[in-house]
Amino acid sequence: MDSDDLGLFGPGSVTWKVHEEPILIVAGLRSLYLQALHPRAMAGVAQNSNYRTDAWGRLVRTATYVATTIYGTTAEAEAAGARLRRLHGRMRATDPDTGEEFRIDEPELLRWVHVTEVESFLSTARRAGLPLTDAEVDGYYTEQRRAAALVGLDPADVPGTAAEVADYYRQIRPALRMTREAAETAVFLTAPPLPWKLNLPARVGMNLGPARLAYFGVAGTAFALLPPWARRLYGGLGLPTTELSADLTVRALRLALTALPQRWREGPLQQAAKERAARLTPR
Repeated sequence: MDSDDLGLFGPGSVTWKVHEEPILIVAGLRSLYLQALHPRAMAGVAQNSNYRTDAWGRLVRTATYVATTIYGTTAEAEAAGARLRRLHGRMRATDPDTGEEFRIDEPELLRWVHVTEVESFLSTARRAGLPLTDAEVDGYYTEQRRAAALVGLDPADVPGTAAEVADYYRQIRPALRMTREAAETAVFLTAPPLPWKLNLPARVGMNLGPARLAYFGVAGTAFALLPPWARRLYGGLGLPTTELSADLTVRALRLALTALPQRWREGPLQQAAKERAARLTPR
């Protein structure tokens, strides 16, 4: 196998176009709010994860995995997927409703995590102002079936178009609800402990420092970008005004992030992928 190729996607793919956007940091948080509404999936996370004590370490590991699948070579992406499958294969959890023990790598759970993640990436990027045609939207979902295969899913069983994603959500919504664990996770996502370097001193008599206020803004935007039915499950309002304010905020945030120097917006895997593409793509 070529160890110096363009990877699963490469330049010209819709995937690279979408993941070029730094606003996807908001999308990742949105997907976590959404994923918590699946009781069985939430139980699997709560019973196997140290996310409360190592929230930022887990975030970095997840971001590194996604970046590897998007920008790594084919060999790197497949190796990352194999490691994740081995890890998931050892994990078990107890269903909160039935008391049944289950594997956390059940296809239903893997499919839920995959769909909520890629739909969050795509919808957040579009609402932030990234121009994508309907054909490109379907192309992104189809391309992401390659990422789904890495975690052990059959690509044929994964929604590959916008219509299929919408149909998937319609089918699974009756199984979703806000459990105690989902509520606790949502609170944690909204106000997690900040890394010490960011936990700057607040003014006397206040509990909110600059970093905390900035994070609140990002978390609030991520929550507001949820589908109205998901916000209603959390007890939030699914009103058009909420949609409008979320769109305005995420567009402004995208403009601010894209104004940063490119070296700050791109991680090492993305930079390496672009250098590799420049070297391997015929002029």
